[in-house]
Amino acid sequence: MGKILMFCAMFLLASAVKADSVKEMAEHGNALAQAKLASLYLLGREGFDKDEHKAAEWMEKAANQGLLDAQVVMGAMYDRGMGVSSDRDKATDWYEKAAKQGHATSLAILGRNDAAKGSVQFNYQAMRLNASRSIPGEYAKKFLTTK
Repeated sequence: MGKILMFCAMFLLASAVKADSVKEMAEHGNALAQAKLASLYLLGREGFDKDEHKAAEWMEKAANQGLLDAQVVMGAMYDRGMGVSSDRDKATDWYEKAAKQGHATSLAILGRNDAAKGSVQFNYQAMRLNASRSIPGEYAKKFLTTK
């Protein structure tokens, strides 16, 4: 029993140290660390309280540095009004930046995905709504597992 408690304590300490180093790197301008810190706030993990406003603030810093996935997350956050005021034009601007880099989901959200064109009826608005619901959480998990 004592070994289990000691292992749990060591794991919690390692998580706290990792989160502290992420925060320090983010504060020094590291775009990936900013996205990871935003993800910690977005998901409420590793001792960070869930805070969509702080998540949006840090994610936007990463997106402004050109981090592709952060740009996509910002598009979704503006689409949903998650941590920011809902603004479809700003959302579209972020998706545009990602689409210019060839991001397939952003291209689809903007209605520029050739695979969706053709004889099949495709509802871009529904796709955009569904994407804006799933992107923040899924990308946040992805950021947290990125080395």
